[in-house]
Amino acid sequence: MLEALNNWVFSSDLGGLLPQQPCLLLWLISPPELAISSLVMAPLRGAKRRKRHPEKALPAGVTAPMPPPDAADWWDSFSRRLAAGHYSKESQNFESVFRMSRKTFDYICALISGDFSRKTQGFRNFRFGDKTILGLEDQVAVALLRLTTGESLLSIGNRFGMNHSAISNITWKFIESLEDRAISHLKWPDPEEMATIKAKFEKLQGLPNCCGAIDTTHILMCSSAQPNSNVWLDGENRNSMVLQAIVDPDLRFRDIVSGWPGSLDDSCILRTSGFYKVCEKGARLEGQMELPGDGEGAGSVVREYIIGDTSYPLLPWLMTPYQGRDLSPAKAEFNRRHTAARMVVHGAMARLKERWQVLKGELWRPDKHRLPRIIYACCLLTNIMIDRGDSERNRTSAGHNHDDGYMQQFSDVADEGAVAQRDMICQYVSRLGSKLPE
Repeated sequence: MLEALNNWVFSSDLGGLLPQQPCLLLWLISPPELAISSLVMAPLRGAKRRKRHPEKALPAGVTAPMPPPDAADWWDSFSRRLAAGHYSKESQNFESVFRMSRKTFDYICALISGDFSRKTQGFRNFRFGDKTILGLEDQVAVALLRLTTGESLLSIGNRFGMNHSAISNITWKFIESLEDRAISHLKWPDPEEMATIKAKFEKLQGLPNCCGAIDTTHILMCSSAQPNSNVWLDGENRNSMVLQAIVDPDLRFRDIVSGWPGSLDDSCILRTSGFYKVCEKGARLEGQMELPGDGEGAGSVVREYIIGDTSYPLLPWLMTPYQGRDLSPAKAEFNRRHTAARMVVHGAMARLKERWQVLKGELWRPDKHRLPRIIYACCLLTNIMIDRGDSERNRTSAGHNHDDGYMQQFSDVADEGAVAQRDMICQYVSRLGSKLPE
């Protein structure tokens, strides 16, 4: 029944609808597995895992790398394989290759070791071209190489004398294990964590009771001749999938939603998310704060909220900037602080794409099942690096432009209560002037 409805949505004459409406119709009749959110904290299970087939013979012309010499350290052995045929100093430096510390790498290996060592019915050994079996560290390194560099399966396979299907199986085994073992690294803050987050936002830009910043970014995909592939065309005529994320001041992902076609606007994606639903029910961002100080607005109660740009509706729990020209000095000051505070989510999105090159460029064909899981895994790994104190390693590697070439969207939806709350916050920050709370 679901398949029939799906075919109808994209085969019927829907020319009179807005660009995003067929997508919304599809969402209404589709199962909820399209989105990954920390609210549910469950990975996508929308597609059956591929059956694992025996490795095929190596393509003609591909030579297996020479066996490494005996070495006490795992990395010494792996780096020799990695550099076979094209040695470089960079290939011998662990942190240059994986852009993370050995300490973080060892933590990831320990986190998923149970899944990689358990001999289940589907267990299989993977072998390098010289028939040496890949150990746990080898497999994690191969998967991280795929995500970090974005190189093709064939290219990575050629490095190690392995078939590309083996590289694919190792990568998906790694992702599936992360989905099960690393979910504690991407979750909504508990009360103690939230108090720290709010204090950091107020210290950064003086915004009281702020709990996070929200934005979306487009993950580009290559064009496809598959039926209904036009649904992935966004406003810039590119095939893309949208990632919505809420980020804290440390650039840590706190809630993500992925899997929606690029043809949907930010407001639509927000309203179909689990995060929106729990906030509207009052089950999240319900805490209140009394504004300190003297004068107008002092003693007023402000609800917890996140901040977003003009593409989002103004809601009691979502503060957006003032729109229009000739704003008063107070409103202009609010917008300035609001924009500066939102840089955390811009930086997080830009760093995500820069850090995990598998997300950068038109690599994927339209696929609402596999790509969201890649995105989720990359967000998990990013948070693991932050939690392990590894984030400084990439602080200067990316700017804040994560969606180059996309036009700013605008929403004119404004809740009356939200208008009043934004005005109270505006009055509060205007009293601060150029100062920030101590």
